[in-house]
Amino acid sequence: MSNISTLMKSVMIGLVLLALGACAATYRNHGYIPTDGELDLILVGVDTRETVASSVGRPTSTGVLADGGWYYAQSRWRHHLYKAPQEIERQLVAISFDGDGVVENIERFALEDGQVVTLSRRVTESNIRGVTFIGQILSNIGNFDAGQVIGEN
Repeated sequence: MSNISTLMKSVMIGLVLLALGACAATYRNHGYIPTDGELDLILVGVDTRETVASSVGRPTSTGVLADGGWYYAQSRWRHHLYKAPQEIERQLVAISFDGDGVVENIERFALEDGQVVTLSRRVTESNIRGVTFIGQILSNIGNFDAGQVIGEN
């Protein structure tokens, strides 16, 4: 009788530990942004689209115009049991090029409390172009309602 009691206690403890482990949040990363070390290898005013592509890779997003910049976006999501996934971090790296395809600006942005925050900036001139476009990218990633697409709202 003692062996059955010990076995039942062990099984119950195992089930409790399994249930507690299932309550832990999981995290997922989406997208890719180059690290600061990789961005330090890119020289503003020297490197071209080809050298940037070979050192950090091509982005998934580019500017609308032919001379537009390259945009690397990354977000981190927390998934917790029955709750909807929550985005806890979003960053964007923007590399802009001049008309000759030479790196003009390298900027890193984040979204904190609904506001676009500049984390770092390496600029060859004081005129920053495209910040509103970057703001739109950061504020709209993940803000999607399927009901709007199919016309339920």
